Amino acid sequence: MSGKNSSNISRTNWAALEAMADDEIDYSDIPPLTEEFFEKATLRIPAAQVRQWVQIDLDVLKWFQSYTEEHKASINAALRRHIEDMGEHQQSETK
Repeated sequence: MSGKNSSNISRTNWAALEAMADDEIDYSDIPPLTEEFFEKATLRIPAAQVRQWVQIDLDVLKWFQSYTEEHKASINAALRRHIEDMGEHQQSETK
């Protein structure tokens, strides 16, 4: 199973928060963003992804879904690992 705790449910009352005006929200526990913060900040742009339909056997999909709620990312990671392993395999064959 995934190391993530799926029982961590937000206790935020979103309806009450959305009904509040911005000046009614208590931000006192959030430190201000300083120039130092922005000097050290790093912009991280996720890698481009392509949305593509792939047929997956039902038992394979169910296994990934039972393993983690992030099954799509896990399937992608498994495919990436396979590509990397095949690349190493192909390199050793050409030597």
